[in-house]
Amino acid sequence: MMKPLTTLAGMKNQAIYELHSDVVRVVEKETGFVAYDVNEKLVSIDATAINNKATELLNFYNLEQLRTERNRLIAETDHWVLSDTAEATSAQTKYRQDLRDITKVATSLSDVSWPTKP
Repeated sequence: MMKPLTTLAGMKNQAIYELHSDVVRVVEKETGFVAYDVNEKLVSIDATAINNKATELLNFYNLEQLRTERNRLIAETDHWVLSDTAEATSAQTKYRQDLRDITKVATSLSDVSWPTKP
């Protein structure tokens, strides 16, 4: 069974491709990943560098998912601040600002505490 890309293990495959431009095929074995070039020769990979890059990719992915949800929630409240509507209440303005600031305290959807919509 293939590991989902959105796990650290799943990101290792992508990390190998990003760190080694000569790699055209990656195979996961029980002992780790094996990479091959276009001539089917083994490409030497650094496990520490791969783990670091995979962590970086996973963190980026998680933050992107958080921003996507945050942007959706802000968009749901855009009508509060349109020029042809009544002025937004302080609670509405605070909610929108709290959403914009969410990435200052959370790094993924799994560790976010969303503000309460007024």
